[in-house]
Amino acid sequence: MKTIADIARLSGVAKSTVSRYLNGGSVSDLTKKKIERVIKETGYIPNTFAQSLKAKKPNIIGTIVPRLDSYATSQTLIGIDEQLRQLNYQMLISNTSQDLEREIDNIYTMARQKVAGIILLATQITNTHLEAIQQVQIPILLVGQQHNEVYSLIHNDYEAGYDIGKYILAKGHRKIAFLGVPEYDIAVGVKRKEGFRQAIQEGHGCEVKYYETSFKMAEAIDKVPEIIDDFNPTILVCATDNIALGAIKAAHLKGISVPRDLSVTGFGGYEVTEIVHPSLTTVKFFYKEAGQTAAQSMVQLINSEELPSLIYSKYEIIERESVDNINNHKL
Repeated sequence: MKTIADIARLSGVAKSTVSRYLNGGSVSDLTKKKIERVIKETGYIPNTFAQSLKAKKPNIIGTIVPRLDSYATSQTLIGIDEQLRQLNYQMLISNTSQDLEREIDNIYTMARQKVAGIILLATQITNTHLEAIQQVQIPILLVGQQHNEVYSLIHNDYEAGYDIGKYILAKGHRKIAFLGVPEYDIAVGVKRKEGFRQAIQEGHGCEVKYYETSFKMAEAIDKVPEIIDDFNPTILVCATDNIALGAIKAAHLKGISVPRDLSVTGFGGYEVTEIVHPSLTTVKFFYKEAGQTAAQSMVQLINSEELPSLIYSKYEIIERESVDNINNHKL
């Protein structure tokens, strides 16, 4: 492993000159060519993180995520990384494994590491979060959750919930079960359900029951048979694609045909929803594009440029095989 001192010695220049070159400072064309030749010959790779710590304007963006084994998280991270690279920034990722205390500790840790800003993919925002955000005094952008005291980029969960409600009503469904998640997650647990409830209230002759599970597919597989036995709905609207996939599996295990006996919808637009059978009707969120927008927005904050306090990412309903049109049965 070569160091800056090695590059300086082989180039015949001072270490400070190599450092200045690597940090984009002014050096003569002749010196620049010498340094570039040695870097090419030695295969030297600069320590970007160390450079960022020393630079007056760091170029590392901290990104805190609740879990790595999530399609939404991985796609968002890809978008963030791709866009930051184009803007000459680097991404530092910290996974909290859905531990709130660890999440808050990471805000302080990243600030001590002199990152230029933090993109926080949060599941909830507590007063302790707000205290940490205020104390570190660096730009912070929430992704996936909204708070009026912090710049936020959210998926429009309320409108998405409303639109899927209108969609299933148009398909003739009136005996409806909604399988959500705990309300500590405001976006998924509250907003999606509220939007859906508003759409259903605007319908006529609906019988609706609301149920709750976790984000884990296995728990949905356990929960869905109870819902079928308790209520026997014509459709099950699930708060995430993982829950919906669990519902399809549970129906299959119970000998129930989807969508003939039970229709199912989800939220997310995960790639696997297109290849399962039956393929899943779902609300597709554009996670990668949201990540790109988050990266652009963070750099704007770092540069003190004007930015809306709340940004929405786009979505669309993807109509596939898992929803039956009950209206056709009445013909």
